[in-house]
Amino acid sequence: MRIATPRRWRRLAVVLVGAWVVAVAAPAAEPWSNPKAGRPPRAKPQRRSGGESFPPLPLPATPLRRTERKRQPAPPALVGMIDFSDVTGPGGDSAFATTQIDIERLMAVANKQLAIHYRYVPTSLSTFSWDPAELPLLYVTGWTPMPELSDALLTRLRRYLYDGGTLVVHAQCGRQAFRDSARRQIARLFPKRPLAAIDTDSPLFAAVHPIDKMRVRKNHEPFKAIPPYLEAVYLGSRPAVIYSPIDLNCGWDVVNHPIEGGTLYHQADATRLGVNLISVMLANFEYARAWGIEKRYHQQDDDARDRLVVGQLVHDGDWDPTPHGLVNLLKAIDAQTTVNVQFKRDAVTLAGAEAFSYPVLYVTGLRDFTLADDEVATLRKYLTNGGVLIADAAAGRKAFDAAFRREIKRVLPDADLAVLPADSPLYQMPFSIRHVAYSELVRSEKPNLRAPYLEGIELDGQLVVIYAPLSLSTGWEQLNYPFARSYQSPDALRVGVNAFTYALTH
Repeated sequence: MRIATPRRWRRLAVVLVGAWVVAVAAPAAEPWSNPKAGRPPRAKPQRRSGGESFPPLPLPATPLRRTERKRQPAPPALVGMIDFSDVTGPGGDSAFATTQIDIERLMAVANKQLAIHYRYVPTSLSTFSWDPAELPLLYVTGWTPMPELSDALLTRLRRYLYDGGTLVVHAQCGRQAFRDSARRQIARLFPKRPLAAIDTDSPLFAAVHPIDKMRVRKNHEPFKAIPPYLEAVYLGSRPAVIYSPIDLNCGWDVVNHPIEGGTLYHQADATRLGVNLISVMLANFEYARAWGIEKRYHQQDDDARDRLVVGQLVHDGDWDPTPHGLVNLLKAIDAQTTVNVQFKRDAVTLAGAEAFSYPVLYVTGLRDFTLADDEVATLRKYLTNGGVLIADAAAGRKAFDAAFRREIKRVLPDADLAVLPADSPLYQMPFSIRHVAYSELVRSEKPNLRAPYLEGIELDGQLVVIYAPLSLSTGWEQLNYPFARSYQSPDALRVGVNAFTYALTH
C-alpha cells in the first residue's frame, strides 16, 4: 500500500473532505427524511423443539406432541448502541433519531469473517455500567443533532475511555447537523487532545482488509474513489474515539438506492472498514486496559538539585502517546548507570528559554506536527550550543517519521540524518549491543533486521540528534501494543539507557 506523506495527506484530505464530506443541507421548508430510518432491525430467530404434553387427568390418552419456544443462550455483547433515551435536550425533548440496521449487518459480517461470536445491544447512559469489560465499544449514529451531554456524563464517558473502552461516532448519511454536534461533544470530551484525520498507515486500514481507496457517493452522483477517511482522538497509540463524517452504510444498498442529501461509502467498502475497526478494537483491548493505569513520577514536585530530569517537547501533534515509558526507562537508567536520576518529567515548549535548562530533550509522537519559525530557531540554538535531542516515532508511525525528518531539516538545514554504524560509541556502554529483538510487525516487514537501528546527526564529531524510527518508547511502556514497529521491551530499555548515557557523557 502506498503511503502518502503527512503534508500530501493533509492537502489531499482537505480537498476530499471539502468536495465529498460536506453534505447537502435540505431547505428548512422541506424537512429531510432518512429512508434508512424505515428499516427495522431483523427479527430474532426463534427455535422450537418438540416436547411431551399430557392432557388433564382423568382422560386416558396417548401423550401428545407439542412445540414450544426454546431460549438460546445469547452471545456476549461487544457493542453498546447508545440511543440517548434518557438524555433531555434543551427543549425538554429526549428523542434522538437513530437506526440499528448498520451495526446489525456489520456484526453479522464481522462474526463470520473474524470467527467470533458477539452481538450488539441497545443501551442508554443511565443504565450502562461504564465498565469496558461489559461493553468494550460504544456506538453512536444519527442524522439529527446529538443531545448536549452534561459535564457529569462527559466525565464518566472520559473515564470509560481511559479504562480501555472505545467510542465510535458515525454521521448517518453524512448529515451536517449531526456532524457539527458530534465534533462539539468530542471537543468537550477531550479539549486538549485533537480530533484529526487518521493517517493511512493506521492498522484500521490494514488489520484484516488492506484498504487504500474507498468508493464514496454523494446524492445521485457517480461513485468516486478517495483514500479512506476517518478521524480519531488517541489515548496512547490507540484510537479511543473514532469518528466518521461519511456514512458507513453497512445496512444500505447505496449502489441501487442512493440517498438525496447524503454522502455515503459504498456498502462493501464500508463493511470491510468496519471489520477492520472491530478487529483492531479487540486486539487493542488488553493494551488499552493497561495503558489507563496511571504511573506517577513520585519526585515530580521536587527540586532538580543536579539530577537528571527529562524534558519532553510539546508540539502541535500527539506529543505524549507513551507517557508510561519514561518511568520505566528512568528506573533502568537509575539501576544500570551512575547517573543521578530524578523521577520527574517536565513538559517543555520551545517558545522561550526553558529548553536550555535541560542537557537532553526528548520528543515523540504519532502524527504530523509542525514547529513554528521561532521554535525552529530555538531548537537550532539549543543543539548548536551543546544540547542533545532524542527523538522517537511512537509505534513506528510513518506520519511522525516524515514530520520529524522535515522539521529537523528546517532546524539543521546543512546536516543530514545518517544511520549509526554498528561500532558507534552509543552501542558500546553501559551495554554492548550487537543484536536486538523487534516487534512482530518489524519482523514481517524487515525479516533480516537483527542489529539496532538508530539514526543521528553529528556536529563537531558529536551526536546532537539521536532518532529512533522504530520505536523505543513503545517498548519502554511494556504494554504489548500489537500494531507497533518497535523494539521488544528488554532491548528497547537497553538501547534507551545507552542513548541517554551517551547524551549525558559526550
